Amino acid sequence: MNIVIRTDASVHIGSGHVMRCLVLAQGLTTQGHRVSFVCRPQVGDLVAFIENKGFCVYKLAPLKIELTPATSADYVAWLQVSWQQDAQDFLSAVDTAELVIVDHYALNANWQQRIQQALHCKIMVIDDLVRSHHADLILDQTLLRRSDEYQSQSKYQSNHDETKVLTGCEFALLNPQFSYYREQVLTNDELSLRPTLLLSMGGIDQPNATLQVLTALAAMPVLARPLVTVLLGPRAPHYQQVQAFCLQHSDWVTHLDFVDNMAELMLQQQVAIGAPGTTSWERACLGLPSIIIPLAENQQTICRNLVAVDAAYKVELDDIAQQLMLTYQRLLQNWSALRENNLKLCDGLGLNRVLLAIENLDNTVHLDSTVHLESSAHVDDTSCLQLRRAALTDIKPVFDWQCHPNTRQYALNKQVPSWSEHQTWMVNKLSQQQDYFYIITIPDTSFTFSASSHKQVRHGISVGVVRLDRMSTAEYLLSIFIDPAYYGQGIAKRALTYLDELHPHITIHAKVLMANAASQQLFTQANYQRLTAETFIRYSLA
Repeated sequence: MNIVIRTDASVHIGSGHVMRCLVLAQGLTTQGHRVSFVCRPQVGDLVAFIENKGFCVYKLAPLKIELTPATSADYVAWLQVSWQQDAQDFLSAVDTAELVIVDHYALNANWQQRIQQALHCKIMVIDDLVRSHHADLILDQTLLRRSDEYQSQSKYQSNHDETKVLTGCEFALLNPQFSYYREQVLTNDELSLRPTLLLSMGGIDQPNATLQVLTALAAMPVLARPLVTVLLGPRAPHYQQVQAFCLQHSDWVTHLDFVDNMAELMLQQQVAIGAPGTTSWERACLGLPSIIIPLAENQQTICRNLVAVDAAYKVELDDIAQQLMLTYQRLLQNWSALRENNLKLCDGLGLNRVLLAIENLDNTVHLDSTVHLESSAHVDDTSCLQLRRAALTDIKPVFDWQCHPNTRQYALNKQVPSWSEHQTWMVNKLSQQQDYFYIITIPDTSFTFSASSHKQVRHGISVGVVRLDRMSTAEYLLSIFIDPAYYGQGIAKRALTYLDELHPHITIHAKVLMANAASQQLFTQANYQRLTAETFIRYSLA
């Protein structure tokens, strides 16, 4: 596909929107898509940085006098022009695209509709604020965000297709290096007497929170101070002050302008202090307990939610001098629990999930809303099959599938679990941050009416289980079974293909009884190598 990304960076916007779009752009390029950017040059932009990453950037006309936002939530001023002018400028620069991805708080549903009508393209929106959109796909990686928050806002497209909404930090756009390094973190759970600490307040840090934090840490007794790595580049307005402090305290502070591999840097840290932006999900993926300091209005929701799930402690900007030292001591006391809670939030595979959703944009099954599936109905098109995280609401259907005679016939453990045993087992499984427990879903052909959105809504059907149980670093044991009502439809084979796309960096083992001829054939056709008569392996694909 020819894909165009509309986003900006500046001293007011920060760098987060561009950085997450770059992660997505690099993933799309790897899949063979052609990706370019459209940006408006302004103070603190990342146009040259994007170009240095190998992407073409169409530059919109800069203004002679730049607007200064009245507050951190003055998103209209971020754009510097009206949405109508921006749309006109965009269309002057871009005359063809199959997919336009927009990550900009100032570009609304009207802008999206104007671009779609002019280019006859698909629209994807990356958002964090639950705004109204005219889009085919919406991504909001905010922790605890629900898709129904957008369903009442979004303007659906033609042909009865609802806007696809991806919510939660399982869809966080992280560099693939994070899921790779996560495997090394899962078994490393010891805190040093003098911890290493990453201080990263974003690419701009307009209020100079970095220097305030360093000053507060410097007031601690020498042996109680952490070994600090400061990440702040020369685009930041207070860069010189921070650099001077770091040089003066080089015995316990290291200053870095930029790192190409943030995951590797975080792997060397044990605690963190930072702003609650995209970096929150990077820290969570690697189990890095943190103190978060919100710098802008749009970071408040993330901040509240991280505190609510006990994954981070919050210090307000104005309270750094008084509260940081006490909060740091509290963080160390509860380090293990915070680490576990962070690891449960984000597995680093969000990019893969988003790429799969984009791939499915053109594969949506168009079916008449009067058709309904029977329990044994045949589904001819499994191209839109998905794997979603299992939840407590799945305990009963999984129990029913496990107890079915067809499932037990070839199970490695022939004993049928009791309802009580199954509940205990599955609740425990769902709490394990090192394992993966997925429910296989396929599109439903029937629609229900949503009272909140006043639209017809198509739901997915749960048809089976894929489970990956961790054996050792980057080595997992696979378990897969399908609802017997959906046997013979190629669902298991498609699920294994999906698994390859979602988990390319790990090695997967499988054990299949010789008597189970269908599964023996399944793994052979899915490019698993046979080790013995009953064991198969799929090595890392990366």
